[in-house]
Amino acid sequence: MKPNHLADEKSPYLRQHAFNPVDWHPWGEEAFARARGERKPILLSIGYSSCHWCHVMERESFEDEETARLMNERFICVKLDREERPDVDALYMAAVQALTGQGGWPLNVFLTPELEPFFGGTYFPPDERWGRPSWKRVLLEISELWKGEGERMRAQAGRLAGLLREAEKPVAGEGLPAAACLEAATAAFSQAYDPVHKGFGGAPKFPMPVNLAFLLAEHERSGRPGLLKMVLETLKAMADGGIFDQLGWGLHRYSTDERWRVPHFEKMLYDNAQLAALASDAYLLSQDAEAGLLARRTIEYMLGSLRREDGAFCSSQDADSPRASGVPASEGAYYVWTRSEIEDVLGPQADSFCARYGVLPGGNAGGELAGRNVLYRAQAAPAQEEAGLEEARRALLAARSRRIAPGLDDKVLCSWNGLAISALAKAARAFSRTDWLEAGKETAAFLKRHLYDEAKGTLWRRWREGERSVQGMASDYAFLVQGLLDLYQAGGEAAWLEWALALTETQQRLFAAAEGGLYMTAAGHDKNLLARRLEEGDNVEPSASSVAASNLIRLWRLTGRRPLRQAFEATLQRFGPTLEAHPLAAPAMLSAFSCALACPPEVLVSGEAAEEPARSMLATARRRCGLGWVLQFDAASREGLSRLAPWLGALSLGKARAYVCSDFSCGPPLEDAEALERRLEELGR
Repeated sequence: MKPNHLADEKSPYLRQHAFNPVDWHPWGEEAFARARGERKPILLSIGYSSCHWCHVMERESFEDEETARLMNERFICVKLDREERPDVDALYMAAVQALTGQGGWPLNVFLTPELEPFFGGTYFPPDERWGRPSWKRVLLEISELWKGEGERMRAQAGRLAGLLREAEKPVAGEGLPAAACLEAATAAFSQAYDPVHKGFGGAPKFPMPVNLAFLLAEHERSGRPGLLKMVLETLKAMADGGIFDQLGWGLHRYSTDERWRVPHFEKMLYDNAQLAALASDAYLLSQDAEAGLLARRTIEYMLGSLRREDGAFCSSQDADSPRASGVPASEGAYYVWTRSEIEDVLGPQADSFCARYGVLPGGNAGGELAGRNVLYRAQAAPAQEEAGLEEARRALLAARSRRIAPGLDDKVLCSWNGLAISALAKAARAFSRTDWLEAGKETAAFLKRHLYDEAKGTLWRRWREGERSVQGMASDYAFLVQGLLDLYQAGGEAAWLEWALALTETQQRLFAAAEGGLYMTAAGHDKNLLARRLEEGDNVEPSASSVAASNLIRLWRLTGRRPLRQAFEATLQRFGPTLEAHPLAAPAMLSAFSCALACPPEVLVSGEAAEEPARSMLATARRRCGLGWVLQFDAASREGLSRLAPWLGALSLGKARAYVCSDFSCGPPLEDAEALERRLEELGR
């Protein structure tokens, strides 16, 4: 078949559609000019590479010649990868949610030639079913309405576009939020908590690391054990469930049921990076073995399945699998098993393995996977059986590897790689793994080499096949700065801190709203955008504003630079009404607020990091300092850190010693790890 206009695109998602009979265009002026010239409405279809229902609609409709002819005759068809352009996706998702009350992917939106939306929806089947009209019916009715009532449709679109623009205008808050909103949020999360199956809400159940990270931060601030208990219980439930790949590790997208057992099978870098960082922090604060195991396994999955040879991380693994072991091409086929398949691989070991992992003769999954089993830890195994179960796991993993694996979206996104750096750095700190620290440095070096314009101080968002593209968005800056701060925290190299400060200055210049918070895009990023969006809340990913708020308070506490604190307070003031009225809407912003109130100690260790007693004091500080700063002050970092944090210049730093500091004031020097341990123990009490 002949390629359409997507053939030269780098996005794996767009390339998946490059040989559809639909005459797809990429988002851009060529398509928009054609729509204006031909006076046709635009059909904008948005998805991403690992999206199951995107693949379903492609097979059913976009690969169908008759449907494609209808689309080509009546519309200018545009395909967009939401992971490359989350700004465009967010605007039109808001429009569809306003029109229909729901959203999701694929997102199909009908626009005027001026890019104003007038109708939209998500998945449409080829024939009427499940209360949904067929896709052909939607196409015909929309095109007839456009022909007969085009001016009315334009007017409706103009009104909706006006509402979108008005909604995106930032409004300054009236003051800093009250600390009581933290108590209100913990009470709301406690009420929403599922005490039986753990986590929050019913089916479908999402991991939502931002929620758990807030509870962890508030536990550290308040010392309330019940908050830590919710975090650890939820981590264990996910680690035991089918949402976590029991053979190859790694978190699937979400659970279709409330018990974490049957997942939606795609695996996303951002989910796994956030989970690894969260579980590492939970282990650091609690020394809980289950949390530690989950963190280590998630890092192993990221390094083994998503990491490229050059040190960067791929974006995702597909939900759908080609035909495997007699299962037709379908979501999850790669991961599921019949009882007889397990018996063929394991022989006499099959009974104990099947009992442990919930395998039933008739299967524990339904729908397209009926008769097959999703593996989950159904019961605990005696210690003497663990070695045998590990041997069985490896045998099944080897057998599974002979199946055709799901597709890999190998594009490199700056923001998600920033999350991966955080995960590696936090795990390196929690488990004293220098190899993971080195992996995080390699990822940061890749981003600096390929996605950073040093002359301008700006970032690009995407790298693939030797090409960088899409101007960096606020999330690219905020998530990378967070990763660099965590990298500095774990390894003490001032160069990462210096780059984090430089990026923060650029971030504030390009994205900061006068009223506080960050726009998703810089001014002039894309003249075709209806509005610059300022995200109001946190979801499966935290908002750039929330992550930036946390970064700003961390950087201010270290450097003492007043503009950083002012930017933090402006952001907190901007989001104050949201935090007080809807405390569950922005948990990552609440985490930043909690951190600001907690004022955890900073521990400064001088002396050469590889030599005693500095080495022991650093190890003690990183183990006992919770989520607070640990500053390494050796020959390699002295000049850079003294320049970045001038307030440290008053300290005597000639030999190995430790200082416990808070609010730019330090206690007397401590000479060894035992003395530091006692001081941190006193502070903990």
